[in-house]
Amino acid sequence: MSTTIAALATGNSPGGIGVIRISGENAIEIANRVFECADGSSLLDLKGYRAKFGCVKSGEEKFDNAVALVFRAPKSYTGEDVAEISVHGGIYIIEKALGAVFAAGAQPAEAGEFTKRAFLNGKLDLTQAESVADLISAEGEAAAQASFNLLQGALSRKIGAVQDSLIDSAALMAAWVDYPDEEIPELEQSTLEATLKNAEAQLEELIDSYDCGQTMTQGVETVIAGKPNAGKSTLMNLLAGREKSIVTDIAGTTRDVVEESVRLGGLVLHLNDTAGIHAGGDAVESIGIQRAMDKISSAVLVLAVFDSSTPLSPEDETVIEQCRGKRAIAVINKTDLEQRIDCSKIENAFAETVYISAKSGEGVAELEAAAKRLLGVEQFDTSAPILANQRQKNCCRNALGYIKEAREALESGMTYDAVNVMMDSAVDELLALTGKKATIEVVNNIFSKFCVGK
Repeated sequence: MSTTIAALATGNSPGGIGVIRISGENAIEIANRVFECADGSSLLDLKGYRAKFGCVKSGEEKFDNAVALVFRAPKSYTGEDVAEISVHGGIYIIEKALGAVFAAGAQPAEAGEFTKRAFLNGKLDLTQAESVADLISAEGEAAAQASFNLLQGALSRKIGAVQDSLIDSAALMAAWVDYPDEEIPELEQSTLEATLKNAEAQLEELIDSYDCGQTMTQGVETVIAGKPNAGKSTLMNLLAGREKSIVTDIAGTTRDVVEESVRLGGLVLHLNDTAGIHAGGDAVESIGIQRAMDKISSAVLVLAVFDSSTPLSPEDETVIEQCRGKRAIAVINKTDLEQRIDCSKIENAFAETVYISAKSGEGVAELEAAAKRLLGVEQFDTSAPILANQRQKNCCRNALGYIKEAREALESGMTYDAVNVMMDSAVDELLALTGKKATIEVVNNIFSKFCVGK
């Protein structure tokens, strides 16, 4: 990490300001080459957590007013010397300022390199580093809050407590086995069993909550299905907050899948508005209907829309049949019109039924509550530690497997040596989870998925 890196830390689009971050041994010196303080002082003399107003320049050409902020190692995001230069947020100005920084000696940062350096310098563990990317990509309040709590160390603390209890027991066992002549108290089997049971329970709780956490943080693949003119596109537009799907009185207006990510209260739904399901239609419409069927089969959640102002039809029966065995909510739409549909048959076919008017927005809160019940996330606690991705889950599951083997070995009367081997393996998996024993390949893979500038 001897090189000094730089990148745009804000979005690559016009805005109020653009922040160029520089990190490394020569960060402040490089910033000083492209920034002239208005009071004639030097950034090299500036203490950490101090800012200066001045001009950013390329060579001797001054081209923008700017603010420079200095952080001194190790009290910075990366643990290195860091300088941030805030320029006006026009694309041309940002590119010119960044080019000047590169010309002054900085190297372009790779994806996630600032956070990678923070991890390697001990500012964050791997679970916290991964939460940075999740926090940036969060599309809803629950996802943002859960990711922030992981960044604050919620998962790290829970894993650390399990890990420390195993290490303490393993150390006492090893000392008793290796130094039999010393007056080291033997670890009581009941105490060791209690430690293993507690560790097992803690890891099982994390694994069991994984799917719920993924639902709240990553969103739910959701399809809107129903017969033509049931109000699917109107519902799509209501949830999207804008006219995403074309709405007309002509049945069959939607001929292909229309996709949009929306927030339904605390839920993020990756919505797919599909063609109306019915018999017949031209070749293009038939392809759209088949895609609708495929989406119903693959979706995690189905919003099956029915028109309350018309009697139950064969097309409605087809929708009901397609939803069997799926997590599906019957959405009886057009409640602002006179009801003519037989609701009892629909209610008997679905675990959840809600009545809405997609035109007026009435019933959306009930739809959110039904979706949360069906997905099992109505009691989701954003402050609780969760496993954020499959890598973390795999480490947790592997550690749990070793702990169960250690318990079985202990109960079958095997020696403490054998039990200790399994406990050490469990600890290794937990160390890999938090990054204290992760391979460089795993670390590089994780940070390669970050955006440049973070």
